[in-house]
Amino acid sequence: MAGLVTVPRHVLGGAGHTPPSEKVNMAFIGVGNRGWQLIRGMRPEHRGMADQNVVVLCDVDAKYLAEAAGHFEKAKTYRDFRRMLDAENKTIDAVVVATPDHVHVPASVMAMKMGKHCYTEKPLGHNIHEVRTATQVARRYGLATQLGNTGHSGHNYRGVVELIKAGTIGKVREVHAWCDNEWETPPRVVGALRSRNRPQGTPPVPEYLAWDLWLGPAPYRPYHPAYHPRHWRGWWDFGNGRLGDMGCHLIDLPFSALDLKYPLTVEAKGPPAHPESAPPWLISTWTFPGRGDRPPVELTWYDGNKRPELLKEVDPPDSNWPWYVLFVGADGMLIAGIESFKLYPEDKFAGVRRPPLPRGPSHAEEWLTACKTGSPTGCHFGYSGPLTETVLLGTVAHRAGRKLEWDAQDMKVTNCPEANQFVRREYRQGWTL
Repeated sequence: MAGLVTVPRHVLGGAGHTPPSEKVNMAFIGVGNRGWQLIRGMRPEHRGMADQNVVVLCDVDAKYLAEAAGHFEKAKTYRDFRRMLDAENKTIDAVVVATPDHVHVPASVMAMKMGKHCYTEKPLGHNIHEVRTATQVARRYGLATQLGNTGHSGHNYRGVVELIKAGTIGKVREVHAWCDNEWETPPRVVGALRSRNRPQGTPPVPEYLAWDLWLGPAPYRPYHPAYHPRHWRGWWDFGNGRLGDMGCHLIDLPFSALDLKYPLTVEAKGPPAHPESAPPWLISTWTFPGRGDRPPVELTWYDGNKRPELLKEVDPPDSNWPWYVLFVGADGMLIAGIESFKLYPEDKFAGVRRPPLPRGPSHAEEWLTACKTGSPTGCHFGYSGPLTETVLLGTVAHRAGRKLEWDAQDMKVTNCPEANQFVRREYRQGWTL
C-alpha cells in the first residue's frame, strides 16, 4: 500500500467532478447497528473527518435506513447496493461496508472494481475464496482499503507491538487468544451461542425488510427473526460463529507483532460440528513457519469461556478476563487487553520503559487520509486478507473435524479434500463477484 495512487473521481466517472483530494464523497452500505456506529464516528464534525461528505446511505432494512437518513437530509437512499453503485458511480469516491458478513465481499469488490476506496467491517469476507478475491482486487486497482479492526490503530495495541518486536520477552513461539463475546442478548451471557437446527415456521417478512436482498449471495431460506437482526452470526450461511466475529480483532495483535502471514496447519477442538450453525465453544490452533531468525509459532484461540492453562501462572489485569492475548516468550510473558497490558514476571520487567503515548490518527482518520493522499493504512487488505483467511481456516478445521494441512498459494487443504467445500461456495443465482 506504500505505493498507493489515488485516482481522481473525474478520471473514473467522467469530467466535471471534484477529485477526492479535495473532498471524499462517501456511501455507507449497511447503516444499522455497527453501520450506524461507523457513521457516527465518521461524521464531519469528528476529529480528522472534516474532509468528507456522507452522500449516500444504503440498507435493506427500511427502519435502519430512515433513522440514518434523518441525520443526513441531503443524502440519497437505496435498498440495493448494486443499484446504488451503478447510479452513483460518478458521485462517490469511497464506500464503508457494514453489512452482515456474507455481503461484505460482494459489496466491497463491486465498489473497488468501480474505483472506490473501501473500508470494510471485519471479517473481510465470509469464506477464504471471497477474502482472497477482495485482496487481489484491492491490489489490482491500487485503492485505499482498511479492515474495520479499530483496535489496530489504538495506542495500547501499538505499544504491545513495539515491545514484542523489540524482543522484550525474547523470541515468541507460543500465543494464546480468547474471547467470550456474545450476540444473543443483552445481557451478554457466556454460552448463549449454541448449535441448532433451522428454526421452524415461516413468519411473514416484516414490511420494512427486503428479505431477498438481505440474503444476497447466500442460499435461499425463508425469513425468520432467528437470523435478522443480529443473530445471523451463529449460522454458517451468514456468519462464522464467535471466531469469525471476533478472531480478526484479537489474532490481529500477534499477526502484526510477529509478522505472521499464512499458517501451515490448523486443528480445532469443540462439540461435534453442526451442518447449520456454529458451536457454543471452540479451541483452534494454527502453526506458522519461522520468519527469518524468528522461530515457528503456535497460536491458539479459545471461546465459549475456555481459557489457556497458562493463566494460572499470572495475575489478571481484569478479573473477568473477557478477551485477551497472551504472548509466551523465551524470557517472559506479556498479556494484552484492549486498553492495557502486563509483563510477567512483574519484578523482572519492573524497569521496562513503556512506549510513549499517544501516537497516530484514529482508524477511520487514517483511512480517510489514505483516500485523499495515497498514504498507507495499517489494516489494508494486503495485510488483513491473510489475517481473515487464517481466522476462517479455524472454522474450516472445525467443520471438517480433523487437523488440516494448508497450501496458501493454491488456496486448498492438501490432506483432506472434503474440507475444501468450506473454502468457497457457489453464489445464489443473480449474484457474482
